[in-house]
Amino acid sequence: MSKPEFVYVTYIETTPEKLWEALTSSEFSKRYWFGTELKSDWKVGSPLALVMNGTTTDTGEILEADRPRRLSYTFKHVTNEAYRNEKPSKVVFNIEQHGKFVKLTLTHEGFAEGSKLLDGISKGWPAIMSSLKSLLESGTALEIPVSALGIEGVS
Repeated sequence: MSKPEFVYVTYIETTPEKLWEALTSSEFSKRYWFGTELKSDWKVGSPLALVMNGTTTDTGEILEADRPRRLSYTFKHVTNEAYRNEKPSKVVFNIEQHGKFVKLTLTHEGFAEGSKLLDGISKGWPAIMSSLKSLLESGTALEIPVSALGIEGVS
């Protein structure tokens, strides 16, 4: 049986370098990721913190940083009681140039069977990636209300 995972693929009219910057810049991420800042120096082995309104919501460690082709890190949710007891999972971004488009493949894997976090990220990642795409292509991020995600315990 395969392990539970989430995979999302999108095509963005941008460059790999601009997409890499969007995935690693705190100032940029705040614009498309519900105000979340990504804090890391993006070196392999370094810590990562996702900070929303001054509160660290998720932590991890940088596993790969092959600019501007591949980025991966561990992901551990730390605030919501229902999610924080789960083992760390792994996030991987693959970036491929295809003419004037970039193919972005996001894989979030390493969940246990019945993971509540998998259900939550499966609702959150599409909104985050849609907003990222919109911001890179039009200069305006989508203002998706958190309540629209339908994540249990998050409003």
